[in-house]
Amino acid sequence: MGVAIILSFFIYSAYFGYTIKTLNTFFGLLGVYLLLYCDKKAVSWSGFFVGIFWFYWIGLSFKYYGLSYLEPFIILSIAVVYSLFFWILSYPKNPFLRAILLLLASYLHPFEFSWFKPELIFTDSFLGIKKWQFGITLFALSLSIYIYKRKNKKVLSFLALIIILFAIQPSFKAGKPPFDIYLYDQRLPQDIKWDSRYKNQIIKKNFQAILKAIDLKKDMIILNESAFPIFLNDDKELLQRLKNLSKKIIIITGALRKDKSGFYNSTYYFINGKLKTADKVVLVPFGEKVPLPDFIAKYINKIFFDGASDFKTAKNPTSIEINNTRFTNAICYEATEDIIYKNSPEYIIAVSNNAWFTPSIEPTLQNILIKFYSKKYNTVIIHSANMGISGIF
Repeated sequence: MGVAIILSFFIYSAYFGYTIKTLNTFFGLLGVYLLLYCDKKAVSWSGFFVGIFWFYWIGLSFKYYGLSYLEPFIILSIAVVYSLFFWILSYPKNPFLRAILLLLASYLHPFEFSWFKPELIFTDSFLGIKKWQFGITLFALSLSIYIYKRKNKKVLSFLALIIILFAIQPSFKAGKPPFDIYLYDQRLPQDIKWDSRYKNQIIKKNFQAILKAIDLKKDMIILNESAFPIFLNDDKELLQRLKNLSKKIIIITGALRKDKSGFYNSTYYFINGKLKTADKVVLVPFGEKVPLPDFIAKYINKIFFDGASDFKTAKNPTSIEINNTRFTNAICYEATEDIIYKNSPEYIIAVSNNAWFTPSIEPTLQNILIKFYSKKYNTVIIHSANMGISGIF
């Protein structure tokens, strides 16, 4: 458990409001060193508890489907999956082989869930998070362990760590978009967000936020994922109100969309009286889709989700041009997927609804991932989140 605590330090320190680069660097290096050094049993148990410490929150959303009784089973299943994952990682005794497996670990996505990335621990540290930088870090630690175990030369083993200096990355600071942006800080619990009794109140507050942004002379307001908890394209009156207001301010908001093909999780862009929509590309495993063969997925949806079908998706990420500046759209989970960044976008507008998983460390972990991708692709990410962490990264 001790190794898992060390590997989880960067998340929980950030959760409690303390992000200290020196400590993140130290604990990150120590945690990776121990993964390369310890025996298989210790590493396997480390994986078990990393699964819990990093991802225990996944089961929290099931209570909104009346499936709270599944939470312990889900947590245990996650722990077992990552225990097996770490056991495979630790199977070679040679630290260099372990390092190669650890370097490749972020490409393995159990049930299409991609939030375990070993290099993530260095996001808020003095070390870089790109593969070549993480590779240098792993090589230095492996060489140090190899020299210590095979040659028993402590001084030479310590000197091998100097190689890590080549993985240091200068301070990274995202640029600024060419708009004065108002991020609507909606704090709406999940059990209220989709309760029809609160629909009108929620919509009223959304318009109040838009009018406030206009009064503040902002260029753009970004509301979060499903800020309008309806199929917005079905409400012609609301659409017209938003189009009219968009002549004074650019309005970007999340809401559902439906057409003959099915239901979509979408972002609506109201610009100068006109509307453009961007549909989600990557769905949340077990949240918006069941990542299993269709015949199994249909059975699970029927038994556990009242026969609901998975959301439909766009084939490719959508880019929207606003006053000669191009923004790529991302909705929640997909803001932490490489596919959104395949064309090296300069700016990404991301909207999220973290209320499914609060209170928990999920918004913190998502925020670290967003900063990770901002550094990895040198992309400015503008993030508006309900019950999450909004900002420009």
